Parts: sequence; C-alpha cells; structure tokens
Amino acid sequence: MITKLFLSALAGCCGVAAAADNNYPTKPVRLLVPFAPGGGADLTARIVGPRLSERLGQTVVVDNRPAAGGVLAAEMAARATPDGHTLFVPTSNHVANPSFIPNLSYDTLNDFAPITLAVVSPLVMIVHPSLPAGSVQELIAYAKANPDRLNYGSTGAGGPPHLAGELLKSMAKIQMAHIVYKGVALAVTATLGNEVQVTFGNIFISQPHVRAGRLRALGITSLKRSQAAPDWPTIAESGLPGYEASIWFGFMAPAKTPKPVIARLHREITAILQLPEVRQTIISQGGDAVGSTPAEFDKIVRDDVARIAALVKSAGLKAE
Repeated sequence: MITKLFLSALAGCCGVAAAADNNYPTKPVRLLVPFAPGGGADLTARIVGPRLSERLGQTVVVDNRPAAGGVLAAEMAARATPDGHTLFVPTSNHVANPSFIPNLSYDTLNDFAPITLAVVSPLVMIVHPSLPAGSVQELIAYAKANPDRLNYGSTGAGGPPHLAGELLKSMAKIQMAHIVYKGVALAVTATLGNEVQVTFGNIFISQPHVRAGRLRALGITSLKRSQAAPDWPTIAESGLPGYEASIWFGFMAPAKTPKPVIARLHREITAILQLPEVRQTIISQGGDAVGSTPAEFDKIVRDDVARIAALVKSAGLKAE
C-alpha cells in the first residue's frame, strides 16, 4: 500500500512538473535589466530576447530599470510571481551590492533562482603612454617606487572598475588614489588626458585608443585571454596569479520558480548562446559567451559575494 501511494505521489509530482514545462509560458516574458539601454546587461538581453521569444512562442520584453546600481530591478525580480514570466538579468554589481549597500530589501543568495551565466566581459587595465610601464610588473614596480604618483579612474564604489583597482592594490601591495567618474567612457577620456594614469575600461571602448597608440593596454582582468583581444595578456599571467575581476551578465528567475521552468529556460538560453552569430556579436562587443548550468552559476554568485566581502573588509572600502 505504501509503495502504491509513493508511486502515485511520484507520478503526480512528475505530472505537475511536466505540465509546468509544457504549459509555460502562457503570457509575455519580461526581462528586467538593471541598467540603462546601451550597456552590457541591455546588450545581453537584446541579443537573447528576440531569439528566446521565437523559442518560447511568446513575446519577450526588455524592461530597463536603471537605479541604485541595479537594486531596483533586483527588488522587482525578487518580489515577482515565481512562474517564469519575470526574469532578471543580473550583472557583477549584483554580488557587490551586499557589501556596499546596507539593508537590502532582498536576499542576494536566496531570493533568486540562477538560470545561466551568459556573458563574461573582461576589463582591460589601460594606462597613459607617458607612464613608464609597459607591463603589469613594471607598473607595480613604478607604483612601489612612487607611492603617491598614481591615480586610477572608476565608475564609483562597488563597480567592477573600482573592485578591479582595489584588487590590484591588495594583491600587488601598492597604492593608487581612486578617482570617480560618471561612466566608463568618461574614465577612459580622463586617462587619455592624463587626469588619471590608470583605468580599467571595457575592451570595446579601449581597443581603438590602444591601436592608435593613445593608450597602452597592460592586461585584461579575466583568468583566460579574451577572444575579443587574444593578443592582450591577462593580469593573472603577467605576475599576479589568480587575479580576476571581470564583469559578467546572466539570467535569473525569482526563487521558487518551478524547476521544470528553470530547466526549459536554461535549455533555450544556452542554445541561443551557442549560435555562431550570437557568439560573434558578443565577441565584437568585447565579451565571451558562456552558458553555464544553474548550479555553476549559483556557485559563482556565492563565491563572488564572499570574495568581494573579504576584499571590502581587508581594504576598508565603503560607499562614496
């Protein structure tokens, strides 16, 4: 009798799971993007969105909600009905926010269901040509010999360029003053004008200046070389093993979204990321297409939250 009841319950669960997958979606799907149009998160959503719409048979709408470093979109996603019709496009800011923004209204680790890591976009450490440093090691040596001479530009506390700079300072045991600009492009412009000597810019914006000799690229922030700039070494291979401070973009759903729905979304989005034209578009913008499992993405999120919290504590960082 117990066996029959167990089998009956199991069949019922499987039936519900199958129904959740087969019936989904029943209405348009919304992609909550935490930054304004034109950025990496928006680009990721707009590359994937139309193709996901074709595969799901429903309209996929990109909804940009730029505010507070991504907090507004994350709040909306965390509170949304967990049925797969509202998705979130988190960036690496998502894992930094708990260390810089007190009393978040959501739990970064437990209020979201990871679907896949979609894109990794390394930053590149660029310097003004007048700086007597042609490599990461030479920059470190110069900084140690001139502890009060270097400034680096970023987009503000907790942003990827800021964390990239602070990680470099921590690992290399050097000093650089932090100067904030309202956007990566402005920080790059400041480096062109030698207002700051060092900036961590994205590959797409930085490449033309490096090719023209107006800036010098010393290393990229991912562990592996980027397909977008394969000739540029990584900082990790240039004397700081383990250094990594890339920007990433992914897809999440609200926690408690049915597993069959997560599985369907994972299957469709990762298939899209493997399309040659999609991969080439992402490379042309300075990124690399990934496509991880939900479990792999969850581990990345948890590891990054812990890693950034440790960096913030050791360096005494705070919101500016």
